[in-house]
Amino acid sequence: MKASAGLDLFKTPLVLKIAGFTLITLTFFYLGKHWSSNGDQQVLFFSSSPGTSVGVSPNYGKSFNVTALIAQNQTDTVSEPEPTQVPVPPASTSPPPPPPAKELDRTFGIIDGDGKMSDDFEVGEVDPEVVENWGNETEIDSGAGEGSRAKVKRFELCPESMREYIPCLDNVEAIKKLKSTEKGERFERHCPEKEKELNCLVPPPKGYRQPLPWPRSRDEVWFSNVPHTRLVDDKGGQNWITKAKDKFRFPGGGTQFIHGADQYLDQISKMVPDIAFGNYTRVVLDVGCGVASFGAYLLSRDVVPLSIAPKDVHENQIQFALERGVPAMVAAFATHRLLYPSQAFEIIHCSRCRINWTRDDGILLLEVNRMMRAGGYFAWAAQPVYKHEQALEEQWEEMLNLTTRLCWELVKKEGYIAIWQKPKNNNCYLSRDEGVSPPLCDQDDDPDKVWYADLKPCITRIPENGYGANVTAWPARLHTPPDRLQSIQMDAYISRKELFKAESKYWSEIISGYVRAWHWKQLKLRNVLDMKAGFGGFAAALIDHGFNSWVMNVVPVSGPNTLPVIYDRGLLGVMHDWY
Repeated sequence: MKASAGLDLFKTPLVLKIAGFTLITLTFFYLGKHWSSNGDQQVLFFSSSPGTSVGVSPNYGKSFNVTALIAQNQTDTVSEPEPTQVPVPPASTSPPPPPPAKELDRTFGIIDGDGKMSDDFEVGEVDPEVVENWGNETEIDSGAGEGSRAKVKRFELCPESMREYIPCLDNVEAIKKLKSTEKGERFERHCPEKEKELNCLVPPPKGYRQPLPWPRSRDEVWFSNVPHTRLVDDKGGQNWITKAKDKFRFPGGGTQFIHGADQYLDQISKMVPDIAFGNYTRVVLDVGCGVASFGAYLLSRDVVPLSIAPKDVHENQIQFALERGVPAMVAAFATHRLLYPSQAFEIIHCSRCRINWTRDDGILLLEVNRMMRAGGYFAWAAQPVYKHEQALEEQWEEMLNLTTRLCWELVKKEGYIAIWQKPKNNNCYLSRDEGVSPPLCDQDDDPDKVWYADLKPCITRIPENGYGANVTAWPARLHTPPDRLQSIQMDAYISRKELFKAESKYWSEIISGYVRAWHWKQLKLRNVLDMKAGFGGFAAALIDHGFNSWVMNVVPVSGPNTLPVIYDRGLLGVMHDWY
């Protein structure tokens, strides 16, 4: 009986499990020992000394040279070695020759070979000696050590007369061929032909200096960076701009707001409280902006303004705006649609912008209507609003007649300013008397088709589904997928909101990495250009991470037109072909 009980003990599950585990352990131990003895899979122990010796397990104590195994960190690629046996050379033999030299991966710019920003990099510094002594050499040598040299072909500098040359706007040859210039055609894009493209570097203004940082730049900039005095001479008495030694100063005034832009903005807010700067009103277009003081002071109210003006007799007004750190762009109301989508701006503002809004039965104001958001406002500060001369009163009556036919409501007229509101739907348009001009545009007209699209003498329809009008208040709209996301012509349909959110998350993580690893906060970014903006996720990430900057989001002509989404998020954007 006792012997039988002992046998039963060995048959219990616990004992069987212990025996099985022991057997498996011994099996793996044997296989591991056999594998570690195989010369095909040796383990290398690198010494911390500066030499190239290593210890090899299990042959500890033996050393050999591994120069042939470790590619130098300057090489452009590192190929994965085949899993072959690493021989241990005898002590008496010389080390094997190094592998053939490969072409070095030359890294130019601010990023080092590890993808990190150089610690000694500074933004905006310009060495005048380098610019002035650039010369017109076509090739330079760049040495990188023994046996490796690179020849870099560089562009020549353009003549000094082209220091502010803009290829598609300063094309004198194309402008001379225009059939007419009476409607401002010469201020529009006229790019040079293929064989006449610019093939030199436009030099900066002579004596150019690193721009003053924002917000100091709002009030003063270096004279040498925008060396033009015409505006000082013409507008000196209107509180626009003054020159003091080596700087331009901007008191914050304008032709119609001589007491300052802040007081002027306060007046608009009191006239129409629903405008609500920084809440309902986030994106504003300032037409004929001068030196952009209107936009400069809107920025402090959590509004992103876009200041536009043509490159006209007042030299390059837009350069003053950009030097100040204010969003700006050269653009003109002439014969083509501006490069912004429909329902883009909550307010469009014109203070003595010298535009005849009633010409050609109001075709220019129809363009304003296209770009203005449903329920948005048009603010006009001009002499016909407040002066009682006969000619000016006739202009005012023409403006009233036109805006009435456009179904705009005159909300308030006070002092220098008149403010109209655009309707929120098409009801007024459809209830007009038959034959009233301008007519509604055709149903198939695409109001977001803007690339070299002619102005149309018709009223842009407001989407019946409310798209463009139902925009969340700022700042929630920055991350709220807008309705017009569904109207973008692209492959995805069901997953659009997921794509929108994924892009935002992606750029948030990327910018976080830039801040942490590349110290982007030290760069003091102000004017930023995103060359392929998508839904504007990059610009949104900069805002989320507290960058004191603005972004011009560029949507290439060749891809989906995402501009409506960008503006619905409360950001700025433009269409371009990167000619």
